[in-house]
Amino acid sequence: MSTQVQAVSAVQSGTFTLSGELPVHRLGYGAMRITGEGIWGPPRDRKEALSVLRRAVELGVNFIDTADSYGPNVSEELIAEALHPYPKDLVIATKGGWLRPGPNQWTHEASPEHLRQAVEGSLRRLRLERIDLYQLHAPAPVTPFDASVEALAELQEEGKIRLVALSNVTREHVERAGKIVPIASVQNRYSFADREWENVLDYCERQGIGFIPWFPLGAGKLAGEVLSRVATAHQASPLQVGLAWLLQRSPVMLPIPGTSSVKHVEENIAAAGLKLTPAEFDELDRVGLAH
Repeated sequence: MSTQVQAVSAVQSGTFTLSGELPVHRLGYGAMRITGEGIWGPPRDRKEALSVLRRAVELGVNFIDTADSYGPNVSEELIAEALHPYPKDLVIATKGGWLRPGPNQWTHEASPEHLRQAVEGSLRRLRLERIDLYQLHAPAPVTPFDASVEALAELQEEGKIRLVALSNVTREHVERAGKIVPIASVQNRYSFADREWENVLDYCERQGIGFIPWFPLGAGKLAGEVLSRVATAHQASPLQVGLAWLLQRSPVMLPIPGTSSVKHVEENIAAAGLKLTPAEFDELDRVGLAH
């Protein structure tokens, strides 16, 4: 890898302050991939999984995203094993609202009763007295959305959640939830070549709400060709370019690339030091919008 994109740390990605009170470096780490195949069970290499978490923090990551459904429970347990007692500035975001009947299987369960149990379980596994950022993993078809959000607002009032957040939602969901409780962030699928939730990002930017993109490198053939060419020009990887584009796209963007490899976490964090030219950014932007 070229030294020109070898970032010293995630600090180079800049800082975003969630709800005006909780600062995080904008390039974080997503802890889904440290579990077993199908996001199920323990990792194949437990030692490597623990090393990935510790290396991310060593490289300046202070924002880690997980969920009780990753494993289930495994990701949260590994985070606590690797990092507790936590660095003072480390923000751990987790989620609830999905159940796991088996590998690669996900079912909705966002009833107030379940969310309360989910929060208590995450507190226990993460060894926390309060979760800094708690996200509704997805609205559930059989539970009124407002009821799910109201349950999280109650848990916030009880001091078990610091900030409430959403995932896999529409702009209408964000607006509705915001009338019940302040929303700190939204996590939706998004990349330079996958702009389905562009209107949600734009709304979050106007409102000062953090936007956490997942699947940050969804690219078709043409988009992939442009991405590869720009990556070659910078002696970087396509994923690094995709992450750099996200960081330059919006000041509220909080990418959380995930991996189960120490080598890859180092490469991902190096993207914090990669700056695209205005022409490169605009070309990726155009290709993404046309994709």
